Amino acid sequence: MAATTTENILKETVQRFEEDASDDKSFEELGVDARLIRALLKKGIDKPTPIQRVAIPLILEGKDVVARAKTGSGKTFAYLLPMLQKLFANVDRKKQAPNAFVLVPTRELCQQVYTEVVSLIELCRVQLKVAQLNSNMQASDLRAALTGPPDILISTPACLAKCLFDGVLQPASIYATLETLILDEADLLLSYGYENDIKSFTPHVPRSCQCLLMSATSSTDVDKLKKLILHNPFILTLPEVGNNKDDVIPKNVQQFWISCPANDKLLYTLAVLKLELVQKKVLIFTNDIDMSFRLKLFLEKFGIKSAVLNAELPQNSRLHILEEFNAGLFDYLIATDVSQSKEKDEAPKEGKGSRKSRKHKLKLDSEFGVVRGIDFKNVFTVINFDMPRSVAGYVHRIGRTGRAYSSGASISLVSTDEMETLEEVKAFVGDDENKGSNTIVEFPFLTKNAVESLRYRAEDIGKSVTKIAVRESRAQDLRNEILNSEKLKAHFESNPRDLDLLKHDKVLSKNAPPSHLRDVPNYLLDKTTQEARKMVKLASDAMGKNNRRKGFKKKPKTGGDPLKAISAAVSKRSHKGGSHNNSGGRHKHRKTD
Repeated sequence: MAATTTENILKETVQRFEEDASDDKSFEELGVDARLIRALLKKGIDKPTPIQRVAIPLILEGKDVVARAKTGSGKTFAYLLPMLQKLFANVDRKKQAPNAFVLVPTRELCQQVYTEVVSLIELCRVQLKVAQLNSNMQASDLRAALTGPPDILISTPACLAKCLFDGVLQPASIYATLETLILDEADLLLSYGYENDIKSFTPHVPRSCQCLLMSATSSTDVDKLKKLILHNPFILTLPEVGNNKDDVIPKNVQQFWISCPANDKLLYTLAVLKLELVQKKVLIFTNDIDMSFRLKLFLEKFGIKSAVLNAELPQNSRLHILEEFNAGLFDYLIATDVSQSKEKDEAPKEGKGSRKSRKHKLKLDSEFGVVRGIDFKNVFTVINFDMPRSVAGYVHRIGRTGRAYSSGASISLVSTDEMETLEEVKAFVGDDENKGSNTIVEFPFLTKNAVESLRYRAEDIGKSVTKIAVRESRAQDLRNEILNSEKLKAHFESNPRDLDLLKHDKVLSKNAPPSHLRDVPNYLLDKTTQEARKMVKLASDAMGKNNRRKGFKKKPKTGGDPLKAISAAVSKRSHKGGSHNNSGGRHKHRKTD
């Protein structure tokens, strides 16, 4: 009876706050500290989002909250603002361990949250210490970061478990000091394999600690975490205002699908890109690293340059690839979704398997994810080369486009084996009969004739992209990126402009792409395709998608070694007596073909 009464009270309270969410309340009316309001204004944020209007008052009252809202809805500030306000009141209090823990599934998201927290603290001019940890840090580095100790700890669950195991953090200190525990992107934490890490930590969380779960989707994993950590939480489900599930995927994102055999996906991808039927920039998701490199090798034969982003690359390289893509230095990025990767599932456990198998298995970064936690900017088109394994995976991928209310599109290539996932997606987002819902429809611009006109060329090139070629290219790319990441790190810190000479969309093929494959003859294009190309080009020009970021020079021609180019640029500056004018030396040393 008591449980029923508590549940009714919670429902009534949530209903009251959800009614308030439709009101256009200000941060001041929500009870947010004036210093934080001024900091938000300096960031260009003058009014709260619906999820913030609902969650902030509850969190300020000290309630446990589970909040589900779509990507880009403002969940991060929904928990950061009340967390910081709580800490502002106890700045000078002595402590044995951090007062607030923020746990996230990926290292990239860890960096993103850390940047936001530090920015707010600096704008508020408050003395709070923030520590960011990752599991690659040595025990001595972890101890140094936690010296003080900091007020806020941002980490992955694996790193937190490592700190407890190594004695860097003492369970008794956590139990005595921890006041706020936040699990961001909660629906990904268990799918990334952090369940045991979280279970090892939860016994040390005091019952008085306020716990918050933030998620883009609801799932059994979220329910499991809720039961594991929270006490009578308030459940907030606000994809926008109200409970309309079609708002989980913004209505400004058009969703398309193409039915094609699995062995024709390279052909269909080529047709969509080469016939210019989508707007740039384009983010292509695969479920397998080898397939990512096969796609890259295949596309570069037709003069389409792309870069590959995956979990086996060094973190410095991943960050630089992202920076170049966001800056518009290349238009196509192939991202391996580690959460859907068979390589992650099949990775041999430590101490098992033969020495030979371990030798050829490259270690994947378990704290890396391309689905969320990475700030892809100005992506117009998302292509699912491989369908994700779940509806949640689909929602997270599509969330990479249409951000901040801009337009976007997604295209999913669906084979016979993936039809079941497509039907689940259709059931989730709605169908044509469900008026007012976001829908996923067949891609209308790509005709059968247009695909068949490219088949001979595509199949001929596809045969040349063998497993050996893929393996060699993957190893070559990894060697290059490790060299760039480690040996040149100090040089780049002193000469940041030299980073522009490193290109991540380099051609990996041993032989130069045939020139006749770069262009599609007009006689191969039917009338429908020609009209679709014109329409896409007009839309792209109108939206300014072809503009590059100011301040970046046009890339030099391919074929030159970026490491030699760096040496040449450095040498040129030394001959000029240490001149800082990098652009002149760089253009003079550009290799000509």
